[in-house]
Amino acid sequence: MLSSLAAVVILIAMLIRNDAPTAPSTPSDDGVEGGAEASVMLYCAASNRAVMEAVRADYEAETGRHLEIQYGPSQTLLSSIEVSGTGDLFLPADDSYLKMAREKRLVREMLPLARMQGVVAVKKGNPKAIHSFSDLLRQDVRLVQASPDTAAIGRKTREVLQPQKLWNKLQQSTAGYRTTVNEVATDVVVGAVDAAIVYDAVLHTYEQLEFVELPELGAANSEVAIGVLAGSRQPQKALHFARYLAATDRGLRRYQEYGFRTGQGDLWADVPELSVFAGSMLRPAIDDTITAFEQREGVRVTRVYNGCGILVSQMAIGEPPDAYFACDTEFMQKVHDLFPESTDVSRNELVILVQKGNPHQIASLRDLTRSGIRVGIGHEKQCAMGWLTQKTLKEGGLQEEVMNNVTTQLPTGDMLVNELLTGALDAAVVYLSNAAGSADSLDAVLIQDLPCSVATQPFAIARQSHYRQLAGRLFEQICSAESRQAFRRQGFRWQADELSRDVVGPE
Repeated sequence: MLSSLAAVVILIAMLIRNDAPTAPSTPSDDGVEGGAEASVMLYCAASNRAVMEAVRADYEAETGRHLEIQYGPSQTLLSSIEVSGTGDLFLPADDSYLKMAREKRLVREMLPLARMQGVVAVKKGNPKAIHSFSDLLRQDVRLVQASPDTAAIGRKTREVLQPQKLWNKLQQSTAGYRTTVNEVATDVVVGAVDAAIVYDAVLHTYEQLEFVELPELGAANSEVAIGVLAGSRQPQKALHFARYLAATDRGLRRYQEYGFRTGQGDLWADVPELSVFAGSMLRPAIDDTITAFEQREGVRVTRVYNGCGILVSQMAIGEPPDAYFACDTEFMQKVHDLFPESTDVSRNELVILVQKGNPHQIASLRDLTRSGIRVGIGHEKQCAMGWLTQKTLKEGGLQEEVMNNVTTQLPTGDMLVNELLTGALDAAVVYLSNAAGSADSLDAVLIQDLPCSVATQPFAIARQSHYRQLAGRLFEQICSAESRQAFRRQGFRWQADELSRDVVGPE
């Protein structure tokens, strides 16, 4: 017995060693370890095996980069990721597993890919005449399922049928459970059973089978997405493949060929270039975040910072950027046809900036009407700050009197700060964020009892951008915990915290 037990233990160890993926090597700065290119490691659901092998062949032939894949049930793969802490990418059969992984801080980015529908697999010609859910319960029908504890289709089937009070009935009629969806399809092929619940896309490679759609399984569909593991030691390479897989003209084309239902992805580019227009006052809050995003994704982001009035004029005569981060909702509305959906991100308020110590004792907007006070404000048509200043002065009943003392109107708050620092102005109406870096030389006076002095900054992605998903991931980084801290350091208030919960980035 001892000899037999030892032999079994050795055999199991050999099988585990042969099935287990090679742990990805730690790449050097140029991505090379020991003179060899480090492979990207992907944990992939068995339901995606056929299409993934086709995409892998395309990717390796086109880029010369290598991909290593471990296939298995979604839950088993998730457990392996959690225990081992290795790998770069995770592609389960249903994105609910990615959401679980994200809650556990195992996944950062998520890229949507395709959709699969739960159906009943039968042999060609449907010899058992299975057309309804009640047919699955017949004594002459042998049914097999994928385990709801390991496979996405099994879990989905249980979730959908339990509220309909049909799950227990189906369980009683189920002859057995298998680990993966591919195994249950194979059972039907070899005649071990008459029917199996599978994803429709899985049957693309089974010429001997067809499927029956049942209304009871209508909600048993899965959104397929790929996630980049938070512990990846080569996230730039991982994201390179993820973008390839999610590209309309690359990976998604293969997904369509293999029977998956796909949406619109980005266009493929080895190093995509994303263009972003943003109000000048946002630069200190977002520039470092964008730089970090470039490095992680391996992409280029062209930034254009200026007064929003100037940016809107540029968009009117030229190509719109992929994304626009406006200083105020008023200037997002002016390009609503280009950016139909926007999200309010932050708020910034107008203040009166004066010399350190406030030598002229300016305490309110009314003090700007005093004789001899040199005032600078934003240009009404060139920046949101200027437009908001005029609105605030008008509602405060001080527009004409203050304008008599205005000696300078400029397109950005930074320019007005420079005028103050050189002594060319006694006061300037700017954003609180403009004062953030000048506390040693200037003081900020709050504008009281005028809510119209607060600007809201919305972010939007262009309707016709070729890189909507990439821009969306940039937006997620702008909404991350680290980015929020940067906004607050610059004097912004986080809009999502106070008014909305629509935008939730990775923490």
